[in-house]
Amino acid sequence: MGIAYVVGTFDTKGGELAYVAGLIAAAGVAVRTVDLSTSGSGGDGVDVPAAQVAAAHPDGPEAVFTGDRGSAVAAMAEAFRRYLPTAPELAGVLGLGGSGGTALITPGMRELPVGVPKIMVSTVASGDVSGYVEGSDTTMMHSVTDVAGLNRISRRVLGNAAHALAGACAHPIPVADDGEAIGLTMFGVTTPCVRTVTDALKQRFECLVFHATGTGGKAMEKLVDDGLLSGVLDVSTTEVCDYIAGGVLSAGEGRLDAIARTGVPYVGSCGALDMVNFAAPDTVPERYAGRLFYPHNPQITLMRTNTEECARIGSFIAAKLNACEGPVRFLIPEGGVSALDSPGQPFHDPGADAVLFDTLEREVRQTGTRRLVRSPHHINDPEFAAELVAAFDEVKGS
Repeated sequence: MGIAYVVGTFDTKGGELAYVAGLIAAAGVAVRTVDLSTSGSGGDGVDVPAAQVAAAHPDGPEAVFTGDRGSAVAAMAEAFRRYLPTAPELAGVLGLGGSGGTALITPGMRELPVGVPKIMVSTVASGDVSGYVEGSDTTMMHSVTDVAGLNRISRRVLGNAAHALAGACAHPIPVADDGEAIGLTMFGVTTPCVRTVTDALKQRFECLVFHATGTGGKAMEKLVDDGLLSGVLDVSTTEVCDYIAGGVLSAGEGRLDAIARTGVPYVGSCGALDMVNFAAPDTVPERYAGRLFYPHNPQITLMRTNTEECARIGSFIAAKLNACEGPVRFLIPEGGVSALDSPGQPFHDPGADAVLFDTLEREVRQTGTRRLVRSPHHINDPEFAAELVAAFDEVKGS
C-alpha cells in the first residue's frame, strides 16, 4: 500500500498536522510526518525532521536555516522539492498551510508523477490556484477557516482531507495498459482537425487530448517530462499567443521546453495562432483599443493577432524548435490557422498569416530530423489532418 506523507510546518501547525496524521493511521494507512519548519523549533516526535529535509538543498541545510524568514522559506521549498520525489514508499501526500505554507509545499507536489495522490488544504484554495497546481493533478481544498487551531469547522475539513488521502492510498487505481499514449492539443477553433487526427490514430495509440487553455499545455508537457507520453501532436500552439500578447490563457515562457528536454517525437502546427484570449470585453487592456475582436462568449473575448505579434510568435516557436534534438515536424496550414481564419471569416488576414509563416521558415534551423512543412490546406481540412498523421508516422519511425 505504501505510506501517506503528512507535511507542513510543525512549529506553527503541529496540532492540525497531528490530527490528520492520526485520522489517516486510524483508517489503516501507514503515515510518515514531515516537518518543514524553518524556525529551528519544529515539533517533537515527527518522523522526518526539518533538518533532514533541508539537507536535500544543493547548498546544504545552512542555506535553509538563515534566520531570515523570506530566504529560509524559499530555500526550504527548494529542499522539499528535491526531497519529496525520493521519499521512501510514498503512496500520497497531504499538506496544510496558509499562503506561505502552500507556496512552500506545492512545488514538491508538482514534482511527483501525475496519479500520485496530492492534497493541499489551504487558505488560498478558493482563488486562482494555477500558480500552485500548474500542470499537476494536485487537489486544492479550501480550509474555510485559517489553519490555526482545531475547531468545529477545521475538524470537518481536515478530516475530509485525511480520509480522502487515506482512501486514495488504500485503493490505488491500476494503470490500464492501453498501449502507447500520445498527447494532442485542441482548441475550439481546431476541433475538426484534432478529431480527424484522433480518429486516424486511435487504433494504434491512446490519444490524450489537452485543451490549450494554458493549464492544458502545462499538463501535457508535465506528462512528457514524466515519460508518460511517447509522442506529441501539438496541433494548437495558441497558448504562445497569450504569452506574447498578455492574454489570459498563457502556458508561460516554458511552453515547448519539455519537448526539447526529452526529445519526444513531435509534430506541431499553427493552430489558433490568430487569436489572443481575454475575459469579458471590459477586461481587455486599454492598449488594445481599436483592435479587431470577436466575442467567443460573454466571458471570452478573442483578439486577432497583428503582424508584429505574429512575427514575435513565429520567433518564439522557432527558438523552441531549434532547441529540440529529437525528431520534429512543424506543419504550416497556408489556407488558415483556425475556424475564424478563412475567407469570409472575421479573423481572415493573409498578411498577418504570411508574416507568421515567413518568420517560422526563416528562423527554424532545418536539419535531417527537424523540418518545416508548408501545406496549401486549411488547418481544419481533412487533407491537412492526413498530412499531420503522415508526419507523425515519420517522427515515430525515426
